[in-house]
Amino acid sequence: MSQSLKGRSVVVTGGSKGIGKGIARVFAGAGAKVTIVARNADRAEAAASEIGGGAFAVGGDVTSLASMEAAMRAAADRHGGIDVLCANAGIFPPAKLEEMTSEQWDDVIDTNLKGTFHAVKAAVPFLKKSDQGRIVLTSSITGPVTGFPGWTHYGATKAGQLGFMRTACIELAKYRITVNAVMPGNIVTEGLAGMGEAYQQTMAASIPLKRLGSVEDIGHAALYFASKEAGYVTGQTLVVDGGQILPESLEALAQA
Repeated sequence: MSQSLKGRSVVVTGGSKGIGKGIARVFAGAGAKVTIVARNADRAEAAASEIGGGAFAVGGDVTSLASMEAAMRAAADRHGGIDVLCANAGIFPPAKLEEMTSEQWDDVIDTNLKGTFHAVKAAVPFLKKSDQGRIVLTSSITGPVTGFPGWTHYGATKAGQLGFMRTACIELAKYRITVNAVMPGNIVTEGLAGMGEAYQQTMAASIPLKRLGSVEDIGHAALYFASKEAGYVTGQTLVVDGGQILPESLEALAQA
């Protein structure tokens, strides 16, 4: 599978840290020509340097269509086109529903959901020219399957991405472009670390595999969707959560 990504041009939005950087690292390891897009150009440069393999960095804000169009042009100019878009950029600042402001709601919607639209729209003209056009969205189990206090805005965007995907994949099928989504569970990132060790231990206890996931776990799922072998897979989701959503309760795990 990894051979089918060798030399392919891959763009990862939100690729300067967390899951995005993990995705970029996995694709670079498979021989892909990776472009990291992030709001902070310096962080994008640092991530590209860390990943190596000729990774390229571009400053770009997913909340702006013009910014995404410029980023995609830069990636295409650098790597001779675009074969894969990993629309990963997202934010999750917690805010309880009763205290949440309209501005806080809009910030998350604009980045996570509208940002997905902007990235996809800007990439499509280049993906249409590829013989292996792939779009991989980073959704989540939070929203489509589960909920967590403080993340009503985040959950709405992640569920919204799947609704977007199911029609986008139909519209883009005529260009042989596939659109799929990875749905991470609890993954060890800078953001999760900020929630404290006790939270991480509690979450690990509720997962059948008894550990949190790695960013590479998500990267390998994205790699599959982007591969030649997944050419007949579109409009689908892959939950990568160590079995977290399966037990009815912690008691179910205790009985296992």
